[in-house]
Amino acid sequence: MPTKTLQIPTADGRADAFAAFPGDGERYPGVLMYADGFGIRPVLREMARELAGHGYYVLVPNYFYRHGPAPVVELPEYIGEEARGAVFAQVMPLIGAHTAERVLRDADAFLTFLAAQPEVRPGPVAVTGYCIGGVLATRTAVAHPDQVAALAAFHAPVGADGPDSLARLTAEVHFGHAESDLTPDDLGELNQALDAAGVGYTSEIYSGTVHGFTMSDADAFDAAALRRHWDRLLPLLGRTLDRGGELGRSRH
Repeated sequence: MPTKTLQIPTADGRADAFAAFPGDGERYPGVLMYADGFGIRPVLREMARELAGHGYYVLVPNYFYRHGPAPVVELPEYIGEEARGAVFAQVMPLIGAHTAERVLRDADAFLTFLAAQPEVRPGPVAVTGYCIGGVLATRTAVAHPDQVAALAAFHAPVGADGPDSLARLTAEVHFGHAESDLTPDDLGELNQALDAAGVGYTSEIYSGTVHGFTMSDADAFDAAALRRHWDRLLPLLGRTLDRGGELGRSRH
């Protein structure tokens, strides 16, 4: 599986990024993948390669590039209870500094760069993200309804911007929530906002999970939930990208 380390020009500098894609010389649909708050590291590269193996060009930008190249924060090989406090003490100020204005400026640059890659097929793209990366993916999809055909976010506080923030969505959506992250009432309110947006979606709590369940290098990891994540993500991309990814509001 070919991979590249790239530099993405942005309004505020250059963001380093990781890309994975099939190596047969063909062009493939593009997927913009936002890492969780711990950033680009071996588990994210592995997930990008896994997704690329299903026929996609996957771009994983370091959205904390203003603070340096990845890894911005020095991480242990395994993020368990003992290490978590120290890691969060370093990561949370970076998240706090990553304002909505920065997110949207970067989204413009990331999507432009993704579309320009020679291995990427012309047409709509997907965005996916984990934890805070799911919020960035959602903001990207909302800001670019003419480009983003699919949105997926996992264990992400996607309702943080308020229900009205989803009104401009046109992408088909999957939100996979950790059981520890929201209540059934919260889920109902979020799904009402998706109903009001008029998009096709699935939005569900993954039973028995805690925040971070997709990440195999952390103690929150749940192997069954990761498989469920792939079982939701891959059909979503297949429906929206592999057959031309017609953009528009539709229910499924």
